[in-house]
Amino acid sequence: MSLFRNRQVKPDVLDNGYASTVNKNSAKPPHKAGADSAKPEIFSTSGGYTPPAEFREVRQEVQKFLLDEVKGFDEKDSLSNIRKLVEPVFSTSLEKASLIVSRAERERLLDMIMADILGYGPIQPLLERDDITEVMVNGHEQIYVEFDGKLLLSDVKFIDDAQVQQVIERIVTPLGRRIDEASPMVDARLPDGSRVNAVIPPLSLVGPCITIRKFRKDPLKVEDLVGFGSMTAEFAEFVRACVIAKLNIIVSGGTGSGKTTTLNVLSSFIPTDERIVTIEDAAELQLQQPHIVKLEKRPANSEGKGEVNIRDLVVNSLRMRPDRIVVGEVRSGEALDMLQAMNTGHDGSLTTVHSNSARDTLNRIETMVLMSGVELPLRAIRQQIASAVDMIIHVERLRDGSRRVVQCAEILGMEGETIIMQDLFLFKQAAIDENGKIIGALQATGLRPRASDRIDDAGITLSPTIFGLTHDNIWKDL
Repeated sequence: MSLFRNRQVKPDVLDNGYASTVNKNSAKPPHKAGADSAKPEIFSTSGGYTPPAEFREVRQEVQKFLLDEVKGFDEKDSLSNIRKLVEPVFSTSLEKASLIVSRAERERLLDMIMADILGYGPIQPLLERDDITEVMVNGHEQIYVEFDGKLLLSDVKFIDDAQVQQVIERIVTPLGRRIDEASPMVDARLPDGSRVNAVIPPLSLVGPCITIRKFRKDPLKVEDLVGFGSMTAEFAEFVRACVIAKLNIIVSGGTGSGKTTTLNVLSSFIPTDERIVTIEDAAELQLQQPHIVKLEKRPANSEGKGEVNIRDLVVNSLRMRPDRIVVGEVRSGEALDMLQAMNTGHDGSLTTVHSNSARDTLNRIETMVLMSGVELPLRAIRQQIASAVDMIIHVERLRDGSRRVVQCAEILGMEGETIIMQDLFLFKQAAIDENGKIIGALQATGLRPRASDRIDDAGITLSPTIFGLTHDNIWKDL
């Protein structure tokens, strides 16, 4: 996912013209924005093309032809060959529906049909764009995108709710999932790894909804995050040392704050000679090491059987001789099993948690352990957390849409009934420029990490200046 990159806008595919890769020459020119000059032209909310009502019959006729007569097509067929196959039926269907259109409109309607056949309908062009990180369909008439960290309404629309439902079916069917009134929610992923969530009526009151978190083809590296200002070079050097020294690290943050991207970068520091087991809801991690075992949870089948949840996978992973366990996200009772794994020799484990701050992360983990069904005193839970977790890295999406590491806190242990922690790095905002961009950086607090000894034992020497210390005053902070 392009969580931290600001790329140049491509103003040729965000209108309602279904400007698919099938025939880019027929793409509708970008609509010129009017009074709302703050909104990019390609995200204008007016001027979208709406096909005539008769087009629904034409589309159904062409799709019926492909199903009944052609019975599918070879995926190796070129787009031009498939288009040639469809064009005669399309022309006949236009005549049958008494639909008279201009040549340009005819090409546009054919593009719409090709997008339905070969991709995911009107949202296909949005999915092909690298500078869009999320696509959100709220019923057939409203499609939002995340661009440059902000949500913007596009002119793209589906014809009706049935077409949205058809796209959902196309996504989930190859994965053996189903979505209907009995199971009106589903999590899935696209072939490129993009994460998909779909909700249909009666749960959704606005019609079928699709939320797609885009998958990044080229994983972001630590150099990218430093270049984008998401973290400093000094902090990157510190977390690299923490991962190599096998500290247990939790990445926390809100939805869309960049937790998975940060976890990917942390995972890239794991030595290549270690065996890594990853556990996820939907596979998103993009680790590059050679020895990786990827596990993914499985939902229940149509009979309500066969479910394998994250907790089952965490427990099973302990029998797989892992050097590292990387859990995409801890949400429930699996938090207890994760803590036990961290406390029983599986150092260097990594995971993410939804929370609002490093301190809130500890409270969230307590709550999740209580959800495991194991009755433990609160003090015992806190002792487990204090002994298992070494570091919490908190990320946020700021008001200007940028994702930043805003806090890095070290867990020091227990004092009475309270878990003690110290902030090693905090984000300091200096100003806001004329474009609304936040100017600031992650700064060391001047405290020496207690984990320095473990980092030294791993053969890594860090300069005291990384933590805002000098050789003259370092002993004062011990």
